[in-house]
Amino acid sequence: MHELDGSDAGGQFLRTALSLSAVRGEAVRLENVRGGRSNPGLRPQHLAVLETLAEICDADVSGNELGAETVAFDPGAVTVTGGQYSVEIDTAGSVTLLFDALLPLVTRLESPLSVTATGGTDVAWSPPMDYYRYVKLPLLRRFGLEAAVELDRRGFYPTGGGRATLRLSPSTLAPIRLGEERRTNPEPDYVRVYSTEAAALADSDVASRQAGGALEALSRALGDHDHDHDHDLTVRDRVETTAESACPGSAIVLRIDGSNTIAGFTALGEPGKRAERVGEEAADAAKRFLASDAPVDRHMADQLLVFLALAGGRVKIPTVTDHVDSSLALLESMGDELIVDREELVVSRENA
Repeated sequence: MHELDGSDAGGQFLRTALSLSAVRGEAVRLENVRGGRSNPGLRPQHLAVLETLAEICDADVSGNELGAETVAFDPGAVTVTGGQYSVEIDTAGSVTLLFDALLPLVTRLESPLSVTATGGTDVAWSPPMDYYRYVKLPLLRRFGLEAAVELDRRGFYPTGGGRATLRLSPSTLAPIRLGEERRTNPEPDYVRVYSTEAAALADSDVASRQAGGALEALSRALGDHDHDHDHDLTVRDRVETTAESACPGSAIVLRIDGSNTIAGFTALGEPGKRAERVGEEAADAAKRFLASDAPVDRHMADQLLVFLALAGGRVKIPTVTDHVDSSLALLESMGDELIVDREELVVSRENA
């Protein structure tokens, strides 16, 4: 059994530990769960991850209750039989973070697996649903992961009530190699925009205004960057969606595609924040990324580490965040040491 301490970590530490435990068939015991947060212990979304993995893997579990700060998880068999499961996450707990914990199971599936979850689809501190569907999964499919998400209903904070289904198929992952060719062109080949408003906000044209604010800010930034000639921003997709939901809310996702690049940038609407400003926030994150030579955004850099541990490869990242450091420490403690070149900002594992 791996003995782990989450004193300085958050929910990602727990989710990754449980995922690797399920994939490897190795028991884990976590003390001080989410000890680095102001409200430590299991919250609804973390409890949903624990109980869902336990059901899928027929695992022995202790500490599966709200607020628990010590959790033990013993998955027993390494293979996962698949099947259909349903999960309800109380309040607006993140559906996409639950799905994140399930993705590594593709390497051990004997047959297709589908999990339908209700909760928050576009909420703070987690990837919005369109980032998940249009940035993360397309990137991972390049390396053999067979996964798709069907969205039935949006769920915003504080009510949640969104509904989506993750479908996984048995997969063999190829080594993940991103950034071996240095990205020298700071200008994107094209951008895709996915802007969503709750139906309650449709009269205010929130989705359209978010998209317009993002594209104007990004186009202006590219023009300022290159004084020799104007750069015409190529918009490949501009998808504006009005969605039924249990409470008002909005979200925007920008996907940047370029030479050896796929990256996503997000922002969520809030009461009192102008829709145009929501779009500008996503564009601001994209502008910071374009100043680097990494092929993925800072959030994806952290999320790819577990797949590097499973499949090997080499990834150039934009920066070493606290989440990256925490994930690297966890992986090392579970026997998956990755090599980190902090000067070149490269994470690798060649012998997975």
